[in-house]
Amino acid sequence: MEKRDEFLCGVVEGFYGRPWSMEQRKVLFQWMHRWGLNTYLYGPKDDLKHRLLWREVYSTEEEAQLKALISEAEMRGLKFVYALSPGQDIVFSSSSDLTLLKRKLRQVAELGCQAFAVLFDDIDHSMCQADIEAFSSFAHAQVSVANEIFRFLGEPPVFLFCPTEYCGSLCSPSVSKSPYLLTVGEDLLPGISVIWTGSKVISRELSADSLLEVQSVLQRSPLVWDNLHANDYDSRRVFLGPFKGRPPGLRAHLRGLLLNPNCEFEANYIPLHTLGTWNQAGKGERKGQGHLYCSNQALSAALKDWMDELSQPLQPGRQIKPAEHKSSTASSKVKPTDSFDSHHGPQSKSPCSARALPLCSAQAKKALDGTDSGAAPLQSEDRARGAPSRENVPGKGLCAGKAPLSEAQVRLLVGLYYLPHEHGPPAQSLLQDLTWLRGNCHYVSVNGNGKKTQPQKVEEWRMRAAHFLATCDEVAALHGSVVNSVNRALLYDLYPYIWDLRNTVLVAKAFISWLEGRVMSESSSLGSWKNCFHWCGASSGAELLGLEAEPWVFKGGLSGEVQMLLPVGTSTELFCHPPPLFPTSRVYNIRPYQQKDKVELYRMLRQLHQRARSAQDSAGCHPDFVGDRYLGASLALCPEYTFVLEDELGVCGCAVGILDVRNFAKRYQASWLPALRDKYLTRPPHGANGHSASKEVLLSLHEEQEYPDSLLYHFPSQLRLEALPELVDCSVSRSLLTSLLTALKANGSQGVFCEVQPTDRLRLEFLTKLGFLEILRGESRSTEGLVLGRLL
Repeated sequence: MEKRDEFLCGVVEGFYGRPWSMEQRKVLFQWMHRWGLNTYLYGPKDDLKHRLLWREVYSTEEEAQLKALISEAEMRGLKFVYALSPGQDIVFSSSSDLTLLKRKLRQVAELGCQAFAVLFDDIDHSMCQADIEAFSSFAHAQVSVANEIFRFLGEPPVFLFCPTEYCGSLCSPSVSKSPYLLTVGEDLLPGISVIWTGSKVISRELSADSLLEVQSVLQRSPLVWDNLHANDYDSRRVFLGPFKGRPPGLRAHLRGLLLNPNCEFEANYIPLHTLGTWNQAGKGERKGQGHLYCSNQALSAALKDWMDELSQPLQPGRQIKPAEHKSSTASSKVKPTDSFDSHHGPQSKSPCSARALPLCSAQAKKALDGTDSGAAPLQSEDRARGAPSRENVPGKGLCAGKAPLSEAQVRLLVGLYYLPHEHGPPAQSLLQDLTWLRGNCHYVSVNGNGKKTQPQKVEEWRMRAAHFLATCDEVAALHGSVVNSVNRALLYDLYPYIWDLRNTVLVAKAFISWLEGRVMSESSSLGSWKNCFHWCGASSGAELLGLEAEPWVFKGGLSGEVQMLLPVGTSTELFCHPPPLFPTSRVYNIRPYQQKDKVELYRMLRQLHQRARSAQDSAGCHPDFVGDRYLGASLALCPEYTFVLEDELGVCGCAVGILDVRNFAKRYQASWLPALRDKYLTRPPHGANGHSASKEVLLSLHEEQEYPDSLLYHFPSQLRLEALPELVDCSVSRSLLTSLLTALKANGSQGVFCEVQPTDRLRLEFLTKLGFLEILRGESRSTEGLVLGRLL
C-alpha cells in the first residue's frame, strides 16, 4: 500500500480557458520526471465533462485517450489524480446524482487511475430546498458526499477535497472561526486531504504560521493548490518568473504542493523547472542536508536550460505536422466539445481569440471570418489593384529569417513578464523612468523656466528619457525576435502578450519623445494634464496603494501600468484589442513630426488621394494641392500635434491634430488662406483647368473650418489620421491615433472630433471601435461628411 504521507509535488491543470492538448501533457510529464516532480492533477475548468457536463461518462474514444494519458504518467513515475467538479449543479441529497458521480469515477478507476479529487471551488454557497432539509449546513452536504465517494473508491491513498472556502480571504469571519472550515475539519474522514491556496486566491507568500492555523482548523496538513503562475484572470498577463515566496521548510506543514500554471503551455518552462529545484531543496532540508533554495539561482539554471529548449524548431502545440499546425491557429473559432482530448476544447479566456481584428488587412479579416469587410481605416482594396506591396520587399516580409532568441532577450522576456505581485528588473526600470519623466516634465515644458533656472534637471530629464526610449526599442526588437523565433510553439503562446506590450510602449515612447518643449506648464489656462491620474506604477498597483489585493484588481500587468501612466490611460478601448492574424516582425516607430517629413507626408497623401479616385483629377495640376488641402495648415500652424508613423521602409502614416479649433480657425483665416491665395491664385498651376481647380480647393478649405459652437464646446480638438493600406501590421494605426490623443489630452483637451465620409465604411468601423460616436450629421452642415467625436 502506498504511503499516505508522501509529499505530493507537481502540477494541477486547473485553469479556466482552453485545456492543454494530449501532446502537451506528454511533454509536461517528461519535464516533471526530469525535474523530480511526482504528481499531476487533471482538472481543467473548461473541459466540459470535468465541470459543466460532469454527469456524462466518456466515450470509447475518450476512454482510450484517458487511459493512454494515465499510462504515460505512470511510465514517468507520476501520480495521475483525476478531479471532478460537480458543485455547480449537484443536488447533494439526490441518490441519482450520487449514483452518477460514482459511475463517472468508477469508469476512470477502471482505466487505471488510483488517485482522485472532488472539487467544490468557485460555486455558490446556496442549497436547494431538498438539501436544506437533508443537511445541517453547506459544509455538511459537501463532506457527506466526499466521505461516501472516498469509501466507494476503497479509500485510495490520494483523495483530495477542495472546499468552497479554499483560502483565508474567502473564510467568514476568519480561518480559525469559520463554521464551514470547522465542519470540514471535524467531519471529513482523516484519509482525505484538503486543498488550500493560502491567505489569498493568489498568495504572494506562504508562511508557516498561516499554514499551522489552517492545519489546526482542518485537523490535517493541507495540500496547496498554488495559483502563483496562473494567468486565466487577465488576458494581458503571463508569468515567466521563478517559483518564489514559499520556503522549502513549508513541506513539513503540507500534504503537498501543486502549481496551477499559465494557460499557455510554453510559458511554464521556468515556473516548473524552478518548482522542481524548490522540491529538491525541500527534500534536502528534511534530511538535514541544509540545502537552501534561492529563486535567483534557480532562475539562472532554468534560463540556461530554456535556451536549449527555445533553439528547437517546435511547432505550435508541440505538433510536428504542418496540417495540425494550421488547424491549431484557427481552433479558437471551434465550438467547445466534450472530448477528453481537449486540444479542440473551449478557449473562453484565451487572449488570442479570433474575434474581428481592428486595423488588420482586408485579406486577414476575410481569412478570419469569411467576409470581405476589413477593419482597416483606409483603402485596403488597393492590394487587389496591384498596388506596390511593402511586405514583398526582400528581407522585410512576414516572419523572415527564423532564429533562436539571444540570452539577453530571454532574460528581458522573463523580466517583463515576471510574477503577479512583482515586476522583474527591466519592467521596474521601465515604470520608474516613465513615472519620473511624467512627474518632472515641467522642467522641459514649452513655457517653463527649467532650462534657465535648473539646467541640471533638464539634462537629467533628457538622460532618463534616452534610457526609457532605448528600453522601448529593446521591447520592439524582442517582439520581432519572438515573431522570427525558430520555436514556433513559443511564438503562438507568447505573441499576444509581447504584441500588446510592443503597442503600448510604442505609444509611451511617442509620448515621451513629444513631451520636451511641447507640454504646457501647470500655469496653462487649459490645466495640468497630471491631474488625469489616479495612481502610477513604480512597482505594482497593489504595492503603491498599500493593499494586499488579488492581482486581478489591477488589470494588464506591465502593459496596463504603462497605459495608466499616460494621459488617456483610463480609455481601455484604445489599448486592448486582439492581435493580428498574421504576425509580422517589421519594426515600427511613432515620433513627433519634423519639418523634413513634409515632403514624404505630402507624397503619401497624394498617393492615397489618387488611389481613392482611381484616376487623375484636378489635384494632379499641382503636386502640393492635396497636401496643402488636408495637412498644410496643421503642419504650418500647429506642427506640435502631428505624429509620424514609420517602418523600415520609411514614412507610412501620420496623425494630425488641432488642439483648439476656434483659435486655429482665426489663425487659418489670418495667415494660411492668404498664403494659399498667393500660391495658387497669384501663380496658378499650368493647364486649362488650373485656375478653376485652385478656386475649388480654396473654397473647400474655407468650408471645412466651419463647425458650430455646440460641437466645439465639448469637442474643442480635431484630428486627421492617414496611413498606407499596405501596412503589414495595421494595428499600429491604432497606436498612432492613441499617441495623438495622448498629446491632446496632456495639454488639456477634453474632447476630439474628426470628419468621415459616409461611404468610408472601414474608417467608420475603425473609429467606432476606438470609442468615437457620431455627433453631427452632414444635414446640419454645408458638407456631406459625418462628424465623429469622443471625450478624452
